Amino acid sequence: MSGHSKWATIRRKKEKTDAARGRVFTKVIKEIVVAARNGGGDIDANPRLRVAVQAAKAVNMPQENITRAIKKGTGELPGTVYEEVTYEGYGPGGCAIYMEGLTDNRNRTVAEIRHIFTRYGGNLAETNAVAYIFSRKALIEVLPGGKSEDEIIEIALEAGAEDVNLDEDGAYSITGQPSDLETLRERFEEKGIEIETAEVSMIAKTSVPVDEKHVKSLMRLMEAFEEHDDIQRVYSNFDISPELLESLE
Repeated sequence: MSGHSKWATIRRKKEKTDAARGRVFTKVIKEIVVAARNGGGDIDANPRLRVAVQAAKAVNMPQENITRAIKKGTGELPGTVYEEVTYEGYGPGGCAIYMEGLTDNRNRTVAEIRHIFTRYGGNLAETNAVAYIFSRKALIEVLPGGKSEDEIIEIALEAGAEDVNLDEDGAYSITGQPSDLETLRERFEEKGIEIETAEVSMIAKTSVPVDEKHVKSLMRLMEAFEEHDDIQRVYSNFDISPELLESLE
């Protein structure tokens, strides 16, 4: 999970700043709209919508905004129609990059994504060029909150987890089948453990080490994609040494 965990460590810090500025609201609203459009506005009957609403609450989005986004998705209120898109490519140093997005103009978005790749020394690839490197998994990231590693592992395995990893910032990443996301979330909540992330994610099966020559360009590339309004999630299989990562900060 090197690529995921490295970027997750950086992204968690960045999201706290972005959330304070309200930058994440646009992406969360898009996800709620699409989730409601595809699966209906009943949170209990629509797992994707439930996860999206939980993400909205995590960034302190007002309930009024959440309700309005759901109604736009179900057609009760007028709203923009978003198309789900994916983009694949290679970053500086040869690491794989996979992105999921929502756009109201496919041609505009792909042109902007190609430009960002080129600007920072990467390149946009064809569909399925790197998708095979990633597996879709349920991902729960938790802070131990006084629990030992053995206790975290026991809770995870009892809930059906497939793997448990300790990230460099002290958080645990627990992965399982996408259908087990809610079970994993509920089990940790029952134990009073703080959940940082609960989502269906793309986890890299292999990793690519990135050296000092390419790391700054790679981080700028990843940040540019994260900040793009049409990109919901960015995944990569890069591996950066702790020392090099610390030097960037």
